[in-house]
Order: sequence, then structure tokens, then C-alpha cells
Amino acid sequence: MPENGSPHGSTATTRRQMLARSGAVGVGIAFTGALSELFTGTSAAQHLGHTGYGDLVPDPDGLLDLPEGFRYTVLSREGDPLSSGEGPVPSNHDGMAAFAGRQGRTHLVRNHENRVTGRVPVPVVDGLTYDPEGKGGCTALTLDRSGRVVSERVAIAGTAVNCAGGPTPWNTWLTCEETEDKAGTNGYAKDHGFIFEVDGADPRRTGAVPLTAMGRFQHEAVAVDPQRGVVYETEDAFQRPFGLFYRFLPRKPLGGTGSLRAGGKLQAMRVPGVPDLSSVQEIGARFDDIEWADVPDPLAVETPIRFQDFGPKGITHAQKLEGCYWGGRSVYFVSSFARAADGSAADHYGQIWRYDPDRRRLTLVIVFGPDTDIQLPGESPDNICLAPSGGLMVCEDGGGAQHVYGVTRRGEVYPMARNRQNTGTAEDPEWGEFAGVTFSPDGRTMYVNVYDPGTTFAVTGPWRR
Repeated sequence: MPENGSPHGSTATTRRQMLARSGAVGVGIAFTGALSELFTGTSAAQHLGHTGYGDLVPDPDGLLDLPEGFRYTVLSREGDPLSSGEGPVPSNHDGMAAFAGRQGRTHLVRNHENRVTGRVPVPVVDGLTYDPEGKGGCTALTLDRSGRVVSERVAIAGTAVNCAGGPTPWNTWLTCEETEDKAGTNGYAKDHGFIFEVDGADPRRTGAVPLTAMGRFQHEAVAVDPQRGVVYETEDAFQRPFGLFYRFLPRKPLGGTGSLRAGGKLQAMRVPGVPDLSSVQEIGARFDDIEWADVPDPLAVETPIRFQDFGPKGITHAQKLEGCYWGGRSVYFVSSFARAADGSAADHYGQIWRYDPDRRRLTLVIVFGPDTDIQLPGESPDNICLAPSGGLMVCEDGGGAQHVYGVTRRGEVYPMARNRQNTGTAEDPEWGEFAGVTFSPDGRTMYVNVYDPGTTFAVTGPWRR
């Protein structure tokens, strides 16, 4: 996540600074209806969209600016002691999900995207560690019905570059390693680039077992079809050949905790006649009869998957495939940006695609950018989640000031939060990006991370106003 930017970084940064100086914080645009498609058949569709919650109010404590009527609580900060006594809270807070627990409790499972240079590693814990040389992993926070943290502990350790992931229908978290480093590389004792299952309520139920059949590549996010049990996976490849969009057909679909260890078949999406998704620019563009090609070597023993030979028809690539989630009867996935200068077929500032498995149909439902119907005042979209208001919450990904933006069902963009923590200098500020935006099971609290300095916030307020 932290290494990315928009297709035209200097232009986007200048535009962001201009908006900040002028006080313009959102863009209201008549929308053609594609966004409403995202929420059809979901619980969020029951609520009307809105035009935002007003201007962001500067936080006197210099942490998080929010609209009037909203307030935040800091749940966790890197370097503070874990209540379990296992060590300090690790750095580089990234993807996250919230699960309902017993007696009104909420379990948060949080990624730590630590590389070998990670400032505060995930503490090594017996029975929960995959590779003692890995500094990444997950921590789990348990909140009581009042939202207070009652415990914070290691959920998995010894993994690497845990970026995003996704929840399962049986309330576990699939954490994804965004690396392809093998044993002997960067000091690692084991191969990396896998998905691991994590139970936030009881991490020892899942341990530290790589789900090898789901592939070894630069994983970003996953989404599970709750009817079929198919798992969809994105690959965040920054340079050519760009990443692929995958599906995993489990041998034991919807089998509950641990069932994904039984294996299955990994396939990659082929859009006939479209070798690069960035070449598609028109909202509503639709492709039927999508094909799925078996991955020749899911473990990438000799060759990374995106380099492998998929036959004369080839395979479909896309730059910066990131967020992935299930909504209604379809899976949605994000291409954060594309740059022709990097080898993409065309530039864009972010796409959201919908794949309908019933119709085998792929549709481009949103394109972000200065020449499209939806514009982020900042840069490219990254983590995305459904909001109780019936729209999206989007973590932007780039340089300069960092925001969480809301996008209504009418395509209007509004600011929800701004990070005020400067990790640079007054002359050359650096603002940690947001990640892991998610809502509590009752929809009353938004949880979100600041990547650096690692901070987890709980935001409450008039969400359904």
C-alpha cells in the first residue's frame, strides 16, 4: 500500500492542495446509475444515499478531523503494550474486519504489513507463528458492548507484508501476504506469498497454516461467495506483467473454519479479447462468457503465476488490483490506478468491476478520475467497504493529505475523515494513509486504521442521518 500513487502524481497533489486551500472538500455530480448497481440486493440498499455530513472540523488534538457530530476513540497505537503481555502493538496497520462476538462483543482482526524492515514486528508466539523470521501478521482486539477494548493480542505471527484480506461467511479472517519472497530471500526461513485463516475470537483454532492451494503470489484482498463458497482473490502487481484476478474452487466449499485447508483448484480470469482491463474506459462496459483458466503452477515453484503460460488465448492482466468484496449476488474488485507510463494500456484513477457468476458477466461499474462522473478530490481508491448510509467508504491511496471519502449512491463524493498525524516535517509533511475501513456488525461504528503511525480508530456519530 504505502508505495503507490496516482497516474499523474504531481497533478493530483497540486489539485489536492488547491482543494484544501479553497475549502472545497467534495464533488457533487449527477450520476448515471451505475453506483446503485453495487448495492442492489444488499442490506445497505434499504437506506437512502445522502450528500455527506458537512465540512471536516479540525481536531484540536491533531489526530483525526471528522464532520460535526462525529467523534473518535483511539483503540490502539503502535508501540503501546498488548494487553496480553506478548509485546508491543506492531506497526503498519492495514486491512481489517469486524466480527460479532458473544454478549454484544466485537472482534477486530487487524493486519500488520511489516516487511523485513518493519519498525515494530508482530511478536513471535508459540503455536501462532509461521516463520520466526517474518515480521508481519495480525493482532486481534476484543471490544465490549460499550466499545471499550477488553483484550488485544497476537492472532498470527511470522508472516510477511500482510496487506488486506477478507472475511469468511463463518466469521474468520483471511489475511493475505503481498509478497513472493521465498525461503532464503530477505532472511526468511520459509516461502511466503500465501493466505492464512485467522479466528479473531480464538486464534489458536486456526494457528499459522498457509492455505497453499489458494496460490503463492502478491495477494491483496479476497471475497467469498456466501452461496457457492468460491473465493475470489486480487493480485497487487505494480509492474508488468500486472496482476491477475483469481477464483479458488474449494474442495469443501462453505465447510467452516479450517475447511480451506482441504485444497481445491485455482483459476485466473480471462476476458476474451481484453488482455489489459485498463483499456476499458466506458462505465457500463459489459463482457459476457467470461472464461476461467486453470493456473499451471499455483505454488509458483519456478515462475510467478502472472508470468506463466496460459496457452494461446493468454490471460487478462490489470495494474494494481486491490480491494475485493462481495455484495448482493456479485463480487466487486478494484483496480486502484493504471499508468500507461508503467506499461498499462491506458491511464485511469481507479476502476471498480463487478463479476456476476450466474451470468458469467463482467461489468465496469465505476471509473474514478477528472474526466469521469465520479471524482475523488485526492487520488486513487484502495480499501472500500459498504456504509450504513447506502454508499461506499473509500480509503484513498497516494501522497499528500490522506482522507476517507464517502461516495453516495448518486455518485456524490464527500469527506468523512482526514488524518492529521504528520510523520514528516513542517516543510515536507508526510501523512499516513488510511486502511482497513470497516463497520461494526450493528453499523453504528466505523473502524479504520492509519497505516503510519499505526493507529486504530473507532468513529461514532449520526451514520443514518
